[in-house]
Amino acid sequence: MQNEKVLIIDDEPSLLESLNMFLTERGYDVQCALDACDGLNKSDTFDPEVIVLDIRLPDMDGLEVLKELKKRGKESNTIMITAFHDMETTIQAIKLGAHEYIPKPIDVEELEKAIKEVLRHSSLSSTKNVLYIDPSREYEKEEIIGKSKAMKEIFKTIGLFSENRVTILIEGETGTGKELIARIIHFHGLNKDEPFLAINCCAIMGTLLESELFGHEKGAFTGAVSTKHGKFELAGDGTIFLDEVTEIPFELQAKLLRFLQEKEYKLLGSPKIKRADVRVVAATNTDLKQAISMGKFRQDLFFPCYLCQNQLFMYFRKFC
Repeated sequence: MQNEKVLIIDDEPSLLESLNMFLTERGYDVQCALDACDGLNKSDTFDPEVIVLDIRLPDMDGLEVLKELKKRGKESNTIMITAFHDMETTIQAIKLGAHEYIPKPIDVEELEKAIKEVLRHSSLSSTKNVLYIDPSREYEKEEIIGKSKAMKEIFKTIGLFSENRVTILIEGETGTGKELIARIIHFHGLNKDEPFLAINCCAIMGTLLESELFGHEKGAFTGAVSTKHGKFELAGDGTIFLDEVTEIPFELQAKLLRFLQEKEYKLLGSPKIKRADVRVVAATNTDLKQAISMGKFRQDLFFPCYLCQNQLFMYFRKFC
């Protein structure tokens, strides 16, 4: 049986030597390159199943190499490595299609685990599940600082899903940065120039919250002296952040569910159906399963959030 081929592109000869020795002993067919030019050439001639790529190279930035690998259809087989671990670089690498991002000093066991995951992923499907974005674009300077393994997983997840328009649920204790994560997801998406509107659902009660979300017609309730546009209309193609979503009144949760499923809503006091393509990011510091068992949160509203974005939900529940 032919050994799986691994190409390592890094400008540190000692690292290349040690990784070459380790992976060869594990049964891989390994080739190495000290710069981007040689690495790109070997990506064609050697045709590796996995590419291990340093982010800092003498002749080209690693993200530019990744961009070139994308043109050649090899980006999803790439594992990025770097001594400079930060949020922006991680997100950009994942957006450009890198399968994994590992900080230096390299844990060889973690690297081999990542290589096996790339090989498994390649054998299951050749479908690309990430979208290209130009790394030269400017973004809102929101940033999370952290170098732990848990933070790396959050950065990777943001990179994977920031351009996905499905509903996102973020769970975490008060003060863990749920709104910051929501803002970063929005400002790294293609709709970053559209509004990001945040609503604290526990600060506005009953009819006023429904009016805030969906708007109301003149005379819909006492004090409604004119027609008001709701946040779902004002956000356009942007993002609505619903903080403390479990505080939404039970009857209003049904209307939110209909919007999530059909992208339809009605102004309070109006029979006319309106549509919006706003993306919803919800957050809570409450255990939703417990809230459901207590009759405070609709089970059918919980499942669309959970099932549409299960991976992101699990990451943020674990790490936030």
